Amino acid sequence: MKILVVDDDPNILELVSIQLMQAGYTVLKAADGLEAMELLETDMPDLAVIDVMMPRMDGYTLTKKLRAEADIPVLLLTAKGELEDKEKGFLAGSDDYVVKPFEPKELLFRINAILRRYDKAVDVFIEAGPLKINRQSYEIAVGKKVLLPPLKEFELLSVLASKPNHVFARELLLERVWGYDYEGDEQTLNVHIKRLREKLGKLTEEVKISTVRGVGYKLEVSS
Repeated sequence: MKILVVDDDPNILELVSIQLMQAGYTVLKAADGLEAMELLETDMPDLAVIDVMMPRMDGYTLTKKLRAEADIPVLLLTAKGELEDKEKGFLAGSDDYVVKPFEPKELLFRINAILRRYDKAVDVFIEAGPLKINRQSYEIAVGKKVLLPPLKEFELLSVLASKPNHVFARELLLERVWGYDYEGDEQTLNVHIKRLREKLGKLTEEVKISTVRGVGYKLEVSS
């Protein structure tokens, strides 16, 4: 999953980029709208996070271009919170709007919500070693062995397998699979991980879910 971040403030650009990379996203960075348009000639992101106030090309203009030329979902960042600015952003084609200063977690929640609306949360087909995941048929397969797990277990494995050997924080997994407004406890996640481990063990010895103490989980693939 690839996200384009466009901001003329190098500190904000770096902060947002780090937060997104820690959440498992690939990040493209641009300091203004013209630089962003140049990037699009060789790379196509799944979503763009754009600052409104920028030199050479402001965020509203860039949003219009992205929507017209590539139909890329857009989340706008701005220091302004007035209603007319929000209206201008939505009229330009943005999907959401976050006012600076913002909590990194809020930004991630809003990005994930947009991606879910566009059904871009993960690829349709995911491969991790011998493991093949089909998000259309909800099947998990290794060779001729096929598994149809419950939906939450399937979603959890899909997230982990989308980036093998990447450590996903427990909070992020809960948000991605159960939603950011989930009010249950982490025991639910523990139970689903345990069930997935048992099922994966019957399919293959080359793929396993490892616990990273104090952080979360990762899907390990042995060659």
